[in-house]
Amino acid sequence: MTPRFDLSDPAIVRDPYPAFAEMRAAGRAVWDDELDMWLAFRYDDANAVLRTRQLGRIFTPREPDDVWETFNWLHQDALLENEPPKHTRLKSLVAKAFARGHIEARRPRIQELCRELLDAAEDKARDTGTFDVIADYAEPLPVLVIADLLGFPMSDVPLLRPWSQAIVKMYEYDRSDDDNRRAEQACIEFAAYIDDLAKARRRTPGDDLITHLAEVEAEGEKLTERELAATVVLLLNAGHEATVNGFGNGIVALLTQRDQWDVVVDDPWGTAATAVEEMLRFDTPSQLFERTATRSVDIAGVTIKQGQKIAAMLGSANRDPEVFADADTFDVRRDPNPHIAFGAGIHFCLGAPLARLEMQQSLPLLAERMPALALADGARPRDTFVLRGWDEVPVAVS
Repeated sequence: MTPRFDLSDPAIVRDPYPAFAEMRAAGRAVWDDELDMWLAFRYDDANAVLRTRQLGRIFTPREPDDVWETFNWLHQDALLENEPPKHTRLKSLVAKAFARGHIEARRPRIQELCRELLDAAEDKARDTGTFDVIADYAEPLPVLVIADLLGFPMSDVPLLRPWSQAIVKMYEYDRSDDDNRRAEQACIEFAAYIDDLAKARRRTPGDDLITHLAEVEAEGEKLTERELAATVVLLLNAGHEATVNGFGNGIVALLTQRDQWDVVVDDPWGTAATAVEEMLRFDTPSQLFERTATRSVDIAGVTIKQGQKIAAMLGSANRDPEVFADADTFDVRRDPNPHIAFGAGIHFCLGAPLARLEMQQSLPLLAERMPALALADGARPRDTFVLRGWDEVPVAVS
């Protein structure tokens, strides 16, 4: 009998990896009545789900439309929620504008922001004995970086994270009515804010991504106003959620397994690249990615009928012992490390290079500055399954 995977079970939300192992051992794709979709737990199957062209990212508008109007169009016009030919058009425009940001050239600015945040964290630790590595370091860094890249006024940065968190809550399967209301209100406020900012950039262009998105053109095509707003919302949400959670999950793993933290401390810059990839693999920040069959297709040992959904279970795939030796062991020197934390295929995360750069700077700078860092009491995980992370991780400097 195939075991049942219940992602609303608090024990599974807290630690899904034992259940993932059971599901991988039970077979290939498994049907879930509660979610009304197939789930692919094995690496090869999840990877195939992401790469198979007969499986699309198809957004279903929420009803009633007069309640969900802004939420619906922000998703209908977003790169992530579309397939070719619209996906191809949007990606060519967004990638062209995004390339102008010269991600690698932002390295000095990212290091500067890291040092400023660490200075403030040290001051807080001197006063209280601890600081929160999420709220004081992992969370503000990518928000500041993406805001700087997009051209948001720094005075408005505190608006962005609450909007983003309200919207991405909609990707979970155990939402409340209040969660729904907060998400739509955040969409309305965020979209209006971006529209005003884009109009200002069209009048007075700057050297920022919103200006580039407003001006970019490819083969006579430009982004519509709604597509521009949807793109900016997506870039902010995707551009920092994975980084915050990937870094936070990885820091908890490092500080729980002190031998691995010591490896990083001994050679912070030499281990940064492989350590970051292992942080993303070992406790994957985005656990599930849905696809819908545009026509019937055989995959993962089953037939997915047209209109049915199948989800790539990314966290499970990244612990598959058929691909990763000692898959449940956290090894900051692991190489090669072909994890799929950023997805695969045409929906591979456009912001992956920026997320990697941020983590590859923030980790060694933290290790250099605070080699005796240790977990303190009061760590509090998020109560969400799809976007896996921590709300609070207090740490002591010495």
